[in-house]
Amino acid sequence: MTLSDKYHASRFSIAPMLDWTDRHCRYFHRLITQETLLYTEMITTGAIIHGKGDFLAYSEEEHPLSLQLGGSNPEELARCAKEAAVRGYDEVNLNVGCPSDRVQNGRFGACLMAEADLVADCVKAMKDVVDIPVTVKTRIGIDKQDSYEFLTDFIRTVAERGGCQDFTIHARKAWLSGLSPKENREIPPLDYSRAYQIKKDFPEFNISVNGGIKTLEEAKVHLQHLDGVMVGREAYQNPYLLAEVDQQIFGVDKPVKKRSQIVEEMYPYIEKELSEGAYLGHITRHMLGLFQNMPGARQWRRYISENAHKKGAGLEVVEAALAKIPKELGV
Repeated sequence: MTLSDKYHASRFSIAPMLDWTDRHCRYFHRLITQETLLYTEMITTGAIIHGKGDFLAYSEEEHPLSLQLGGSNPEELARCAKEAAVRGYDEVNLNVGCPSDRVQNGRFGACLMAEADLVADCVKAMKDVVDIPVTVKTRIGIDKQDSYEFLTDFIRTVAERGGCQDFTIHARKAWLSGLSPKENREIPPLDYSRAYQIKKDFPEFNISVNGGIKTLEEAKVHLQHLDGVMVGREAYQNPYLLAEVDQQIFGVDKPVKKRSQIVEEMYPYIEKELSEGAYLGHITRHMLGLFQNMPGARQWRRYISENAHKKGAGLEVVEAALAKIPKELGV
């Protein structure tokens, strides 16, 4: 993916979400939108270097795809970034936004906002060994370090010392103690104007915003001020939000897929994954919200939830769940 392709893709992206945006989720989302930039869950450098199993596995259909790394050791991050480039990832993203205790104890995530020089060193180490974009996802501040000047200093340092020109800004500050990760996504007030001002002050950088965005109309408003929009939990809980992204955000002239079509297009993937030892529930849990607010949606969710975990559960569970949606709706 060239730099111009990357900026095209990052016009709309789906946020990295721990325990949610795994490879099954990403394949499902890719069936709905072909243009959107997808992110992995945050994967720590320790998991990649020392863990058992292939943490970098993905399906070729998932491109364009960014690997989000968690870590603060420049050498380890460079090693993982290089491996990601070899494996064909389109981008590497450094997590400087997650506020959980587990992340802080590993000295990465939002706490790194207080160590801009270290973040710059990490970015530079990765950029020195890969040709793909290296980007940073951050907050607007942490704890009482939440002034616009603090954010500006962080962006400038990481850009000038590290060479980063691509930032996604979660428009809330993070409290590193006293709030859970869930509360940190909801309680600190949103301040989109901070991201807007960063773009004005650094017009040469690619600036995207994340946090609280639930509709394509909201996304289009942000895109009047910024280069990109990242949608998080709304894209997961209501995945059909993505059905018109290619048309409305990227200007692609093609038909909008129906929900039932998306389900049926998942069948070959489900059969392949099951034949390789995957559990049906690990795939279908990402599909539960597809019929949100539609007649039959509750029956769809219930049937899958009650049957996908059973031993030997196969494609017939999804087919039976889809039959719960009234055909006359034509969805």
